[in-house]
Amino acid sequence: MYAPPPTALTKPPSNPLSRIDPSLRLRRAIHTHSLPLVRRILTTHPHLLHNPDLTPSPPGLSSTSLHLSASLPSLPITLLLLALGHEAGGPSLNTLHQTPLMLAASAGHAEIVHALLSSPDSPDAGGISRRDTRGRDALMLAAANGFDTCVQLLLTHAPPPTAADMATEPNLTPARALLRAQDADGNTALHFASANGQLLVLRTLVAAGAEEGRRNAWSWTAVSYSATVAAEVYFKALVGERDEREGKEGRERGVGEGLGIKGVGVGGMKGGVRLVGDE
Repeated sequence: MYAPPPTALTKPPSNPLSRIDPSLRLRRAIHTHSLPLVRRILTTHPHLLHNPDLTPSPPGLSSTSLHLSASLPSLPITLLLLALGHEAGGPSLNTLHQTPLMLAASAGHAEIVHALLSSPDSPDAGGISRRDTRGRDALMLAAANGFDTCVQLLLTHAPPPTAADMATEPNLTPARALLRAQDADGNTALHFASANGQLLVLRTLVAAGAEEGRRNAWSWTAVSYSATVAAEVYFKALVGERDEREGKEGRERGVGEGLGIKGVGVGGMKGGVRLVGDE
C-alpha cells in the first residue's frame, strides 16, 4: 500500500508528557524525589509553588507541595521549596489544618522537622504552636508515635510563652509552656506518650517539665493512661526523680545566691530540655 511522502505540513508526533497538567507533573516529580525536575517545573510555572492537591478521591486534602515533600520525606525538595518562599506568608495548612511540620513530626522525619524549625525561610518555627482540627500540635503527634528525636527538636525550638503566661508565671520556660498545650479533649503530649506506651518520650517530657497532674476533659491524668503496670511504676519513678532533683537544685541555688554566686538554669539544661548530645 502506497504511503504519501511527508510534506512540510506534516506534524511531528506529539509528546504525551506535554499533555499532562503541570500541577500533576510537579506532584509526580516530588513523589519520585526528582529535585532537578521540580526545580525546572517551578522555574517554568512559578505560580505552582504551593500547588494544593484538590484530588477528590482519594482526597488530596488541599495539601501543598511542602506537605507532600515533608511527609515522604524529601529533604532536598523541602529545602528548595522553603528557599523559594513556600512558607513566606506563614505555615501552610491543609483542610485538616495540618502543617507540614505536623506531618513530618507524626512520621518521625527528624531531618525535615529540623529543617522546618531552623530555616530562616520558615517563620514562626514552622508553625510549632499550630493546632489541627482536633486541637493537636506537632509535639502531641510526635509523642504519640514515640519519635523522641522529633520531640526533643520541638521542645528545643519552642516559642516564647505569651505575655499573659509570663505575667502569671515569670519563670515559665518555652518548653514548659508548649508542654501545657491541650487538644480538644484536654489531652497533653504527656497523655499521648503515656497512653501509647512511649517510655523514652515519657522520660524526655518529664525531664523537660511536663506537668503530670494536668487533667483532660474526663479528669484523667497522664499516669492514668499507662499502658501497663510496669509503665505506671516507671512513670511515677521518673516524676519522683525529677522532683527530688529540682528540690535539691533549688536548695543549692538558694545557698549559692546567699554567697553571691549566680546559678545556671534548672539541671544545666538549655531551655528546660536535656539534649541527647549533652550526655
